[in-house]
Amino acid sequence: MGIFSLTACQNLPPIKTVEQVDLDRFMGDWYVIAAIPTFIEKDPYNPVERYEKTSDGSIATTFSFRQGSFTGPLKVYHPTGFIVPGTGNAEWRMQFVWPFKSEYLIAYLDQDYQHTIIARNKRDYVWLMSRKPTLDQASYEQLVARIRAMGYDTSKLEVFKHQPQ
Repeated sequence: MGIFSLTACQNLPPIKTVEQVDLDRFMGDWYVIAAIPTFIEKDPYNPVERYEKTSDGSIATTFSFRQGSFTGPLKVYHPTGFIVPGTGNAEWRMQFVWPFKSEYLIAYLDQDYQHTIIARNKRDYVWLMSRKPTLDQASYEQLVARIRAMGYDTSKLEVFKHQPQ
């Protein structure tokens, strides 16, 4: 090809995480509104990520969605989150398969714990999540602008469908 994209050559700075996450407030259900998804998130409907603290300090995670339609087959995954010490609970490692752990950065969290952005320094995946299954357009655009400012190509974002609760 001979021509290289300048963005592919950039060395972007590490993504800044939030300073402190109150784990008790962060636990519970988060609706995945949009993402640059991984291969397991193929055509998801009603994708929800649920977090629960465990007695050993890890985070039991349940990621569930219907594949292909609102009545499609239910897909459920159970990765475990491990909080990186000294990060204010804002940096985790997610383990889907032992012994591999993936970077999980809480890059944005509003003060009311209603919206969050989970990012990675590679800028390969990102998740925009909300406590509710819908997000007004202005809030969505503000959150996408935050994702863009982190160095992501937001044209790769996929918006996921949710049925109103």
